[in-house]
Amino acid sequence: MRDALFEDARRIVEGLLNDRALVPDNQAPRPHETIHPGRPLQVRTLFGPITLKRNYHHHRKAKTGYAPLDHSLDLTRKTTPALARLICRASSQSGSYYQAAEDLQAYTGLTLDSRRFDRLIGDLAPGLGQARSTLPPETPAPGQSPPAILYASCDGTGIPFRKQELVGRPGKQPDGGAKTREAKLGCIFTQTTTDENGEPIRDPASTSYIGTMGGCREIGTLLHEEALRRGHGRIPQTVYLGDGAPWIWENARLNFPGAVQILDFYHAAEHLGTLAGAIEGPGSKKAQTQQTRWVKKLKKSTIKPILTSVRRLLKNRIGGMTPEQLETVRREIAYFETNARRTRYGDFRERGYFIGSGVIEAGCKTVVGRRMKQSGMFWGESGAEALLGVRCQILGPRFEEAWQARKPILTAQRRKALQWTN
Repeated sequence: MRDALFEDARRIVEGLLNDRALVPDNQAPRPHETIHPGRPLQVRTLFGPITLKRNYHHHRKAKTGYAPLDHSLDLTRKTTPALARLICRASSQSGSYYQAAEDLQAYTGLTLDSRRFDRLIGDLAPGLGQARSTLPPETPAPGQSPPAILYASCDGTGIPFRKQELVGRPGKQPDGGAKTREAKLGCIFTQTTTDENGEPIRDPASTSYIGTMGGCREIGTLLHEEALRRGHGRIPQTVYLGDGAPWIWENARLNFPGAVQILDFYHAAEHLGTLAGAIEGPGSKKAQTQQTRWVKKLKKSTIKPILTSVRRLLKNRIGGMTPEQLETVRREIAYFETNARRTRYGDFRERGYFIGSGVIEAGCKTVVGRRMKQSGMFWGESGAEALLGVRCQILGPRFEEAWQARKPILTAQRRKALQWTN
């Protein structure tokens, strides 16, 4: 029954799109152009393939051409917008392009070639990215309380790349080479209230992601732009969460100068474990007990009294410590001194702030890892950049808005691309 309905639907859609009274195809030729009428094109639709007959404008001097109707119907790689939107969703949320084609077949009955999906995503991603940048700032829905706090965070995670795109790149392999490239991921979410115990509550469906294969400064700029769209500057307080990587805090300094900076509590706890192990012996019961004591104390106050205790312990232990242990202690003390103002966890908790960067940590696993680090996957930069950008938008709250906003951008780009006809 579905096949019969789809066959009827194909005939109807094909008839409508080829009815020039309903869908005009009368753009006048420009200088040096010759029109070839009735040029056929097989187009993929939600109901299966149809044949579109349209005018083809050939430019004699440039020895190339275009079909204006393809542009006005927003056909990307011979695919209608409705089907292209579904392919975007499936490609970004299924485990692979092959799985995306299988999922679409199960859901829609369409048999599609997954080998075309990556090229379609590559064509759609730039327009979606530009459309996202044109979206107006978010405003609360009528009757909805505006958020009290906006959180920003970013991190990086490696994804496997093709060998030819890793030539000359330093890495952690035995030969000094690399097997991965780092994808940078940023996220924005909001908080309106706390629970009855004063613990912060993340606003439902408030998390949006931004991703790039670019460098540290690129993700900082993109994250700042996303924060402005999400309310940065209008929401009373901005909080920047991160681990101890210097590039993360440099991005905070450059792009969120007025934000409260908080060092991820769980990273701080891990460093306390390393510090305790260096003093009491790695993996020893004394080290575990010391770490537990320090972590509890840190959660209620700040790192300063703990560093005082560390220095007191060192006076009694320094004679029996190895050079490696001493170097570890010095490194960890320097880490905490650098981040001291970001460890005021007692104060942060009293204000009802999140003190952990679990959202971005989970995002690296779910947004990037779950789709782009599957067994047997090896990426190229352009393909990884395109899919990461589309996936971030799909998993955010404003994909449909961006999809609608892309058409005028594409129209302007196509108009500019045809300047060679003059």
